[in-house]
Formats: sequence, C-alpha cells, structure tokens
Amino acid sequence: MAFLVFLTMGIALWHFTVFLPDRFWQGIVGAFVGAVIGGIAFGTIVLLIDGESVGNTNIGTALSAIPGVAIGLGVIWLLGRREPHYD
Repeated sequence: MAFLVFLTMGIALWHFTVFLPDRFWQGIVGAFVGAVIGGIAFGTIVLLIDGESVGNTNIGTALSAIPGVAIGLGVIWLLGRREPHYD
C-alpha cells in the first residue's frame, strides 16, 4: 500500500507542473515520469530508514514522498533545460 501512496502523491503533485514553464525533458510526460519515480524512490528510502512495513500507511507515509517528487521534477527540469527549445 505504501507504494500506491507514493505513486498517488507523485501524480497529485505532477498536476501542478502546468503552472511551470515547459522546460522539462520530454515535456509533460517526462515530468510525469520524474515525479512518479522520484516519489517512489525517496518514499521507499524513508520507509526503509524508518523500518516500517510496506503495508502500514499513515499521513507520514504520504508526506515522505513530497521531497522525492520535488527532486525528481527538478532533475527532469535540469535535463530539459540543457536542450535547445524553439519557442
């Protein structure tokens, strides 16, 4: 269940990328991939450090994915910024 929470948090925060300039690597799909992978990866790391079970979820489980989503979106944005854009 924790992985579903991480995935859902990534998707939920990904929706706010419409307010940012579209400089993500591979566009909005790249932002989606970065948000989901970042949320799952960081959330799993926090879950392992805390020593909690994958089946136990609470509000802390959902909140632990937020920094990972931000990191994932930041990495994808930095990768996209290096490519030339023809506006």
